[in-house]
Amino acid sequence: MSRTLRAGVTYFALVFGAGFLLGMVRVPLLVPRLGERWAELAEMPVMAAVIVLAAGHVLRRFPEVRTRTQSAAVGLVALCLLVSVELSLTLLLQDRSLGDYVASRDPVSGSVYVALLLVYAAMPWLCNR
Repeated sequence: MSRTLRAGVTYFALVFGAGFLLGMVRVPLLVPRLGERWAELAEMPVMAAVIVLAAGHVLRRFPEVRTRTQSAAVGLVALCLLVSVELSLTLLLQDRSLGDYVASRDPVSGSVYVALLLVYAAMPWLCNR
């Protein structure tokens, strides 16, 4: 496996793992008290910090991906993995179509989530500058 691919998989694993753990707190503890929108919005600054820390860690761990092209590729690999895994898990565990899933997303927290995905994809490149 190429270093860029390994770095992308590592970045994905760090961020996905943190998101999974935070979700285990958010769903049972925050959603009943704050509602879905506010619970998701409360989690996003923490995930943004995780993204920055994970991107920095990956760039230190894989110094050979510190070119502009390779660091951008790391973010794209990680984004593809994250979206694929999240959609697969959502569709399998919730037994609904992709259209139903997209339609069920809160417009506010869903929009912030999409923006955070773009930050996630760009962060290795941004940290490398």
